[in-house]
Amino acid sequence: MPPNDLPAAPARPASHTRGEDTRLRILRTALELFATDGYEGASTRTLAQRAGVNLPAIQYYFGSKEGLYHAVIDHIAERMEARVAPVTAEIRAALASGAASREQVLSLLCRMLEEFVALVTDRTEPDWESRSLFFARAEIEVAEALHPLHQRVMRRIVEPCAALVGKLIDRPPEAEETLLKTIALIGQVIVFCNRKAHHALGWQAPEPRQIKAVQALISEHTRAIFAALPARER
Repeated sequence: MPPNDLPAAPARPASHTRGEDTRLRILRTALELFATDGYEGASTRTLAQRAGVNLPAIQYYFGSKEGLYHAVIDHIAERMEARVAPVTAEIRAALASGAASREQVLSLLCRMLEEFVALVTDRTEPDWESRSLFFARAEIEVAEALHPLHQRVMRRIVEPCAALVGKLIDRPPEAEETLLKTIALIGQVIVFCNRKAHHALGWQAPEPRQIKAVQALISEHTRAIFAALPARER
């Protein structure tokens, strides 16, 4: 072997790959079942049957039904974080530079909101239907397990948006005024998660053209809001 050549990385054992596949299959099946039946109504026996595994497999991978529920929420949060990671990195770099213009800051805010629109409305996202139903049911059930997810949403979406809003109105990101404006902006997006909104619009589920229309509307509203601010807040 030439001195500069590196040996090929050893292939992962087939059993390891099978284990990952089994874990993911249980996770996705659990997401569907928790979405339709809720935490209390979801039976681990039914879950195991649908996932094509035996009951001990659930305990092996997740410890318990509660552990599986938390793992489902972590799985959803990881997908969310991966989706917004590129624009989050741009926001951090722009703010750290201290040289971003008002237009650049506003454009980044619109981009983050547009990514959030895609995240909550894009039916081509894996398990979109189950995720939507899961959130709707979990909010009704006031699931304590959702608190870590809410915290991750705060870190990955609310906090970057608040940093941009604070820059635009010359207020600290943690100021109540900043957070009120930030949450109001994000609320524009969340309303389109609602199936009642889809029904009112005559949508079965948002298609790419409709998602783009929502993104354009959110950006238009956001720009109008900051253009209309009193001079002291610009």
